[in-house]
Amino acid sequence: MILVNNGTDAAPELSVLAKETLDNPKTAAQGTDRPGRRPDSGAGQRSAMEQTDWHSLGEAKFVRDFAGRLNRAASAGQFERLILVAPPKALGELRGVLSPETGKRIAAEIASDLTNHPVSEIEAHLAKALAR
Repeated sequence: MILVNNGTDAAPELSVLAKETLDNPKTAAQGTDRPGRRPDSGAGQRSAMEQTDWHSLGEAKFVRDFAGRLNRAASAGQFERLILVAPPKALGELRGVLSPETGKRIAAEIASDLTNHPVSEIEAHLAKALAR
């Protein structure tokens, strides 16, 4: 979700600007093939190869696409201040793909997964994090 704060840091009043969902089932639901095998050094021996993690690849693509959207908005001057709220892994991936222009506008990062929380709970988390 992209939320806009119409209030203050101490008393956020968030409204939803945009909401996107990620249709990304677990890897087992996305692929049914067994992991591949390759010949090993011994006669008649074969080694298993690691299965592709389609779920993780889908999440990484979502983060890159979202970062691109933020980068375009920052370049267009659509926001002055940005507070990122995402799980720690997603925050780490975002840092690697956000432009310097977007990075300058980051006022805070909150490493928390608030994906399925109502806006009122997100406001409470945000107020608590910004009060520190």
